[in-house]
Amino acid sequence: MNVQEQIEKYINSQPEPKRSDMQELHRIVLQVMPVCKLWFLDGKNNENITVSNPNIGYGIHTIKYADGKSREFYQIGISANKTGISVYILGIKDKKYLSQTYGKLIGKASVSGYCIKFKTLKDINIDILEAAIRFGVEAPR
Repeated sequence: MNVQEQIEKYINSQPEPKRSDMQELHRIVLQVMPVCKLWFLDGKNNENITVSNPNIGYGIHTIKYADGKSREFYQIGISANKTGISVYILGIKDKKYLSQTYGKLIGKASVSGYCIKFKTLKDINIDILEAAIRFGVEAPR
């Protein structure tokens, strides 16, 4: 199964209204990043133990670790969780930027240094979420 098929299967496995929200988020991110690497992480580690929720990733970002090692990962990610949906915006240097810039404008969402969590898309301002995603894609690394 290729990445696109894994993404489709993952989204279709979600109950409504989360399924429709995930499909819409997938469409929005692909609109912002029409030509990008797609990722699908099933949430399992090398020993097949679940360590996170499955997630869909978009783009390429290099993570640099304190020990000097680095690895490629996605820039933008989306994931369904028990209470709703998380949107990950990775690689922003200023960890207060997302919450200070979008936190009060986005609606009913929790905004951290790299994650925006909400229950459903109807609870948030989608234009503000898209602006945050655009910033994450265009921000200097």
